Amino acid sequence: MQFTKKTSKDKIFSLSFFLKILAVIFAIIFGFIIINNINLPAPVKQIEKTLPNENFKTIK
Repeated sequence: MQFTKKTSKDKIFSLSFFLKILAVIFAIIFGFIIINNINLPAPVKQIEKTLPNENFKTIK
């Protein structure tokens, strides 16, 4: 039985892994900034709907 030595670093702590995580975090932050800058108009008309009393049921 022959033993082999792994000479590569752990994949978890590699530089490319950190760069991918930073790219994802940057994309999420950039997305929040873009969505926050969109100015959607607030509704001016107030919506009120009166419900008749016969639709309500009492629970005992």
